[in-house]
Amino acid sequence: MSERLDLSSGPGRVLVFVYGVFAVAATGRSLVQLGTDADRAPFAYTLSLVAAVIYLVATTCLLLGGRRAWHVAVAACGIELLGVLSIGVLSYVDSELFPDRTVWSHFGQGYGFLPLVLPFLGLAWLRATRP
Repeated sequence: MSERLDLSSGPGRVLVFVYGVFAVAATGRSLVQLGTDADRAPFAYTLSLVAAVIYLVATTCLLLGGRRAWHVAVAACGIELLGVLSIGVLSYVDSELFPDRTVWSHFGQGYGFLPLVLPFLGLAWLRATRP
C-alpha cells in the first residue's frame, strides 16, 4: 500500500523543489571543492558532500511517497537538522576547520540560512502529511 503525497501544488511542491535545488547545489559545490582544492578544507568539504547526500535522500523520499519513504524522509530531515545545528556551532567554535563557506557552516549563512530553516519546514510538512 503506497500512499503518495500530493505534490501537484502548494507547499509540498515548493518543499520538494527547494530540497532538489539544495541537493544539486550541495553536490556540485562539494564535488568541485573536493576535486580542485580538497587539501584546503577536507573536513568541511566532506561534510558538504554528506549534506548533499542527505538532501538527495530527502528529495527522493518526498517524491516517492508511501510509508517507508515517509519514515526515511523524517530520518533524513532529523539528521539534517542535527547536522546543521552541530556543524553550525562547530564552525564558530573552530573556524579553522571551515576556511570556506559550506552548506551547514555558520548555520547555512552562505545560503541565506535556508539550510537552518529547511529541516524545520520539512519535518513540519512531513508531520502534517503523515500517512
